[in-house]
Amino acid sequence: MQVISPRRRIWGWFFFDFASQPYNTLLLTFIFGPYVKEILGSGAGAQSAWGFGVGLAGVVIALLAPVLGALADTGGHRMRWILAFSVLYLIGSLGLWQARPDDFHLVLTLAFFALGLIGMEFATIFTNAMLPDLGPPEQIGRISGNGWAFGYVGGLLALVIMLALFAENPATGRTLAGIEPLFGLDPQAREGTRFVGPFVALWYALFMVPFFLWMRERGPAPAPGRATAAALRDLGRTLRRLPRERSLFSYLASSMFYRDALNGMYVFGGIYAAGVLDWSVTDTGIFGILAIVSGAVFAWIGGRADSALGPKPVIVACNLLLLLVACAILFISRQSVFGIAVAPGSVLPDALFYVVGMAIGAAGGVLQAASRTMMVRQADPARMTEAFGLYALSGKATSFLAPLAIGIATWATGSQQLGVAPLILLFLAGLFLLTWVKPDGDRTWDASSQPA
Repeated sequence: MQVISPRRRIWGWFFFDFASQPYNTLLLTFIFGPYVKEILGSGAGAQSAWGFGVGLAGVVIALLAPVLGALADTGGHRMRWILAFSVLYLIGSLGLWQARPDDFHLVLTLAFFALGLIGMEFATIFTNAMLPDLGPPEQIGRISGNGWAFGYVGGLLALVIMLALFAENPATGRTLAGIEPLFGLDPQAREGTRFVGPFVALWYALFMVPFFLWMRERGPAPAPGRATAAALRDLGRTLRRLPRERSLFSYLASSMFYRDALNGMYVFGGIYAAGVLDWSVTDTGIFGILAIVSGAVFAWIGGRADSALGPKPVIVACNLLLLLVACAILFISRQSVFGIAVAPGSVLPDALFYVVGMAIGAAGGVLQAASRTMMVRQADPARMTEAFGLYALSGKATSFLAPLAIGIATWATGSQQLGVAPLILLFLAGLFLLTWVKPDGDRTWDASSQPA
C-alpha cells in the first residue's frame, strides 16, 4: 500500500474545506439566497421562507448528528460515511437547477437545498473528527486555521467564476464580466444564476478527489457487529457524564448559541442586503468577495493567534466583534444610517454594509477555526467523532432557533431589520457561558471513557 506523507494528508484534509465551502458561499448566502428573494419579490417573505427551510434542516441535523458520530467511533469507516453524505450534497445542489422563475416551487426548492445542507453538515462531522490525527496538539490550531483559510479561497474562486461567467444581471442579461452566460445559458430564464446549483456540485466532485486520495483513517478499527447498539450505549454514557464535565458542557452550550448566531448572519446576509438595500445578485456577489477575502486572510492570522494564545481568547474576541456587528446591522438602511437620514441614492449605506461584510468574514472565519480547535482540547481523544457529533448537535440544537426566530420576528414586524435582532441575544448568551470554559478542558478522561 502506498505510504502517504503527513504533509499530503494535511493537504487532503484541507481540500474538504476547499470543496465544500461554495455551498455556504454561493448557495446559502451570496447567489441563490438573493435569487430566491428576487423570485418571491418580498424581502421579508423570502427571509421568513429561508428561515423556516434552513431551520427545519437544522432539526434533522441536531437529532442525528450525535448518533452518527458515536456510530463512526464504534464502527469505524469514517471515509465511507463521508462518501455517503457527499452523495446527498450532490443531489441537493444539483436539484436547485429546477428553480425556474416562471414555475418556481418554493417547497421543492427548499427541500433540495435542505438535503444538500444536511449532506454537507454530516460530512463535516467526520472530517472535523480527523483533525487531531493530523499533527501534535501545539500545531492543531494552525492546521485548523489554515484549513479554514484554504476553504475561503475555494469559496472566493467559485464565487468569482460564478459572477464573471454565469450569474446574469436581470436588467442586462450579462454577467459581471459583461458577457452573456457561458454554454448558451438563457439569461431570460435565469439559467446563468440557476446554474449555481450544478456548478457547486461539480466543484465539490472535482476537489474532493484529493481528499479521498490522500486522507487515511487512523481512528479505531471497526467493531465486530452490533455497531449501532454499541454506539447508542456509548452515546448514552457520554450524555450522562456530560454534566459532570463542566468545561466541556459549558463550551458546547456556549458554542450552541454563538455559532447559531454566526450562521444566522451567513444565512440571511445576502437576503438582508437584497431586501433592505435593494441589492442585485451581482451586488451581493461583490459583497461576498470582500467578505471571503477578509475571512481567508484573518483565518490564516487567527490560526497563528490560536497556536500562540490558545483558542479561548480568540473565540472571546471574535464574539465581541460579531456582537457589535449584529447591533450595527439594525441601524443601516437605504433611508438612514445610525439614526441619521441619508440622501436618496447615497452610497454610504452600501459602503458601511461592505465594511460589515468584511467584519463578518474576518471574525467568522477565525471563530469557526478556533472553535473546532477548542473542541479538540475539550473532547475525549478516544471518542473524537462522537464529540464532534455533539459539537454538531450544539451547533444545530438551536440552529433552527435562529432562522425560525428571525423568520417569525420578520413576519410579525414586517421588517427585515427588526427581524435579525435575535442574533444579539444569541451572541450575549454565548459570551456569558464561555466564563466556565477552561482553556484545556477538564482533562478527566480515563479508561472508563474508552470504547467497549
